[in-house]
Amino acid sequence: MKALYYERFGGPVTAADLPDPTVPDGGAVIRVEASGLCRSDWHAWAGHDDTVALPHVPGHEFAGTVEAVGAGVTRWRPGDRVTAPFVNGCGACEWCRAGAAQVCPQQTQPGFTHWGSHAELVAVRAADTNLVRLPTGLEADAAAALGCRFATAFRAVTARARIQPGQWLAVYGAGGVGLSAVMIAEALGARVVAVDRSPAALELATRLGAERTVLAGPDAASAVVDATGGGAHASVDAVGSAETATASVRSLRRQGRHVQVGLLATAVPDLPLDRVIGWELDVLGSHGMAAADYPEMLALVASGRLRPQDLLGRTVGFDEAARLLETAETAPPTGIAVLHPVG
Repeated sequence: MKALYYERFGGPVTAADLPDPTVPDGGAVIRVEASGLCRSDWHAWAGHDDTVALPHVPGHEFAGTVEAVGAGVTRWRPGDRVTAPFVNGCGACEWCRAGAAQVCPQQTQPGFTHWGSHAELVAVRAADTNLVRLPTGLEADAAAALGCRFATAFRAVTARARIQPGQWLAVYGAGGVGLSAVMIAEALGARVVAVDRSPAALELATRLGAERTVLAGPDAASAVVDATGGGAHASVDAVGSAETATASVRSLRRQGRHVQVGLLATAVPDLPLDRVIGWELDVLGSHGMAAADYPEMLALVASGRLRPQDLLGRTVGFDEAARLLETAETAPPTGIAVLHPVG
């Protein structure tokens, strides 16, 4: 197969001809139609994830068709159109059996724990637990965003932030996860204030439903409190820095809910724990979304209330994808870029 490939962290990313993945028992191999380019791929390439072994093929959000299934698979056959969460559960532990595969202790993640989807083929283990059938009419480019950014935002906004119609949600970071959170919250009837350092990103957030926007900086939290009439009911840090995590907590009204989605690679936030206690704030983590929780999100996509396709930017081939992966940390907001492994 052809795939993006690097041999050292921070080193050159190239398109290479590599061995096809083997079909795992209980798993499947997917022929990739589209694979989203995500900032998390940059974190892996930069050496921020200790699960990545070199040499490596990145990519963790994808859509395609089942190429082959392993022994014991009962729900899938070659030709089925599918996607999968970026966290693949083992399918057997107590968390997987309860539908919470996103916290499986034996989880694997394509593009991190093994070679990923910036390739013509990718392996997924425990296919009966982790694969998700795509609705008729949902194009591969839009579906490729569901495995990580969109599904991550959906669970963060609905299950963790528990946002309700009419409530204020503060979203820190107008990248892929943040913009998805803006769209989802607006579709559910919430009021959204988006925070970012880029005016262009804030303009995108406004187009996707943000009622108010705030330019990131030392006074962002107080600006959010003012914009929301006393603080947001819930907040999401989709960036992952000490500054944004702390500001997100300080943006809340009493008994508000902060959800940490952005990865904190090295920084340790100085959270105001006195306020967390005195105001009874909830500080929550959110880590993707299990395949078992996809039906609610896909029903909203099928109905047209959610439009992940509106987050798309451009499609690229391997050479351009390699360049974009290396520059993802500083890239301007242009919508989600999607790799087409063929054509």
